[in-house]
Amino acid sequence: MTALILGANGQLGRALQREFPDAVALDRSKLDVTDREAVRDYPWADVDLVLNAAAWTAVDAAEDPANLTAVRAANVDAVGHLARAVRTCGATLVHVSSEYVFDGQHEGPHPEDWPAHPLSVYGKSKADGDVEAGHVTKHYIVRTTWVVGEGGNFVRTMAGLADRGISPNVVDDQIGRLTFADDLAAGIHHLVTTQAPFGTYNLTGDGDPVSWADVAAEVFAARGRSADDVGRVSTEEYFAGKTGIAPRPRNSVLDLARIKATGFAPRDWRDSLREYLAAL
Repeated sequence: MTALILGANGQLGRALQREFPDAVALDRSKLDVTDREAVRDYPWADVDLVLNAAAWTAVDAAEDPANLTAVRAANVDAVGHLARAVRTCGATLVHVSSEYVFDGQHEGPHPEDWPAHPLSVYGKSKADGDVEAGHVTKHYIVRTTWVVGEGGNFVRTMAGLADRGISPNVVDDQIGRLTFADDLAAGIHHLVTTQAPFGTYNLTGDGDPVSWADVAAEVFAARGRSADDVGRVSTEEYFAGKTGIAPRPRNSVLDLARIKATGFAPRDWRDSLREYLAAL
């Protein structure tokens, strides 16, 4: 199998390179997926699998009207370019999506077929990108949440604050599960190698859903600080007086029954968190 990783320098892209060591890994300097002609002219003939981890992920910056064209180019147009190329060469497309396609009003874990109702510009772009990916017969749309990997992320930020003796206020009314990039890449590898039925799969860490403040408290405890050093505030309190903030879904929990039915067992996010912190 000849695999192609796009967005290779991101948190997931780096994890995918470890999971697919023989893949061709391309960052934007090597293939700008927002460039229709560049995608069209890439030598697709020998490509069997396209792993699309390229995306605009700056959720708040996406709300700036000046960025709208760039957001849509990365999260919608680029997926359309890839879908057309993949249909031509007959490859399988793996496209990574987000719980931001939902409004977070569902009372339980969101199943894969829950209707999209995004609250933000970013969420709308991801929902529209999913539609583009779905035009490929051989596709996996992998929907995930709260990704943690190499580079800047929430867990690293909280660990740094804990180590510096800072006691932050953290949002306590947005609920979800962490997803570690290596675990996400492993799940994608499982879908591809077991030839699971094509379609959409939720793929996050397993375990009890928690708030961002709960995650921060876990990190603080692991760094030798008291969990009580993390202040708990509402979303409204946290963003009071700030502008350009994207609305967040309050419920980011995704139903994992379908991915589990393929034989993949997502790791408990707490186990992954302990390993991640030990390696920092």
